[in-house]
Amino acid sequence: MTVLFTILGILLVAGGVSCIVTPLLTFMSVGYFVVILMVVFGIVGLIRAIVEKRFGINFVFSILSVLLGVIMLAFPNSLLFAESVLLIIAAIWFVVMGIVSIINAVSLIKMHGSKIWILQLIFGILAILIGIYSIFQPMLMAVSLGVLVGIYFIEAGFTMIFGGIIAAE
Repeated sequence: MTVLFTILGILLVAGGVSCIVTPLLTFMSVGYFVVILMVVFGIVGLIRAIVEKRFGINFVFSILSVLLGVIMLAFPNSLLFAESVLLIIAAIWFVVMGIVSIINAVSLIKMHGSKIWILQLIFGILAILIGIYSIFQPMLMAVSLGVLVGIYFIEAGFTMIFGGIIAAE
């Protein structure tokens, strides 16, 4: 499991760097990026929950991510609709992911007592701030969505890499 998280983390970081380097291309195809991220994130979250036998908020969010992602991939019209309201969906998703990251940071404090929780807490707070800002400034979100998605991919990748390292200890 550690190797899987590390490999997926590295792929997410590489994808995040690609999004930041080509933000216009990312914005033009961000609907597919978000849907694929939702499905991958959901599947990895489900695997992690089943292996660790922890069926809390992360498990529920993982199920919702997989379901929404599969629906959007199965029905192209829903993807087209989602792209038209993607700015608000992305903003809300950033807020929810920020909350989940903060919850995970608190659980890392309780479980391991290491300093890695600080990074996850910072990224959680940043995700919430980005999401709230994007709700009130959707046009700016449209311009910077590629960069923001890239930043989140990098954050999610490092979280997976650190999770794999912690699990190996």
